[in-house]
Amino acid sequence: MKLDKKKEIAESLHEKFAKSQIVIVTDYKGLDVMTMNDLRKKLRTESPPSEPGGGTEYRVAKNSLLTRASENTDAALISDQFRGPVAVALGYDDPVAPAKVLTEFAKENEKLEIKGGVMKGKVLDPDAIRRLSALPSREVLLSQALSAMNGVPGSFVRVLAGTLQQLMNVFQALQEQKNN
Repeated sequence: MKLDKKKEIAESLHEKFAKSQIVIVTDYKGLDVMTMNDLRKKLRTESPPSEPGGGTEYRVAKNSLLTRASENTDAALISDQFRGPVAVALGYDDPVAPAKVLTEFAKENEKLEIKGGVMKGKVLDPDAIRRLSALPSREVLLSQALSAMNGVPGSFVRVLAGTLQQLMNVFQALQEQKNN
């Protein structure tokens, strides 16, 4: 590979590392091309982009290029994991989605090994990535928060309505008492 091409790939990877919310390093030794393509497809469909260039990307590159591209990014914290046949999953929108897909895929395909990762400056070991994959997706968390926020005003209105109803019952009883 020519030097210019290597620099171009390293610069492209550097930009991707810089804008990603999570980087997960996997060992793909023993996976065939069809299985790798299936994994890429699952990563694309399970974490669709919310904006152009978003979603999740799964890249295989030379370790020296990955190391050079990770400089001055959070991915530099895990550059020691760029040994052997590794691929990186780059999550741009939802950091939970790639963790979920890779964890599920690793259960089905024992040859895929999750080595570790980094999310917002914190190094993640394989257990942390598995715990992250157990979290609900961003959309589910947002809907749960919205549901909770909608529930509070609704409950408040029902409490106020109940109090007003009781007050009306008191007035009605007083009126009946005066009429008798």
